[in-house]
Amino acid sequence: MKKASVFLAPGFEELEGLTVVDLLRRAGVEVTMVSIEETRSITGSHGITVEADRLFGEMDYADQDLLVLPGGMPGTLYLGEHEGVNRIIRKFAEAGKLVAAICAAPSVLGAAGILEGKKAVCHTGFEEKLVGAKVSFDNVMTDGNIITSRGMGTAFDFGLAIVKYFAYDDVVEDVKTHMIYK
Repeated sequence: MKKASVFLAPGFEELEGLTVVDLLRRAGVEVTMVSIEETRSITGSHGITVEADRLFGEMDYADQDLLVLPGGMPGTLYLGEHEGVNRIIRKFAEAGKLVAAICAAPSVLGAAGILEGKKAVCHTGFEEKLVGAKVSFDNVMTDGNIITSRGMGTAFDFGLAIVKYFAYDDVVEDVKTHMIYK
């Protein structure tokens, strides 16, 4: 079974984080929602409070296959300022493990030097923060072990791209069928 960590910061975009959690769990991925704060209760950008499974420091990332950074403000800023998040996303990217970010969060990957020479997308207005990337305007972009997406309206496509990265097409189609997604 594949394992994923979804980082939650105060002000994260709830749909971007929770859609990915839901889709990955439907596909059989073991997902841990990880708070980057010293509390498991994290309130998103639209006032929805989510209870994370673990705190950042409680995690052993050695057995994880995927890291996900939801966007939203100011959540993206907090992710970018978090020394541990930056350390682990660099380590994953260098090891060829999957790192995925949506909306404004691909800017964190750009600042960390992870997008150099990669095709990437982000929320409108953050393109200059995709340092080193070949900027695209597709809804979702997969380039090697990096998946990026544009925003809340692309969250389903983003989650499905992650599922597709790890699963056979029949698993993707099964997930799409059960959620009545065309």
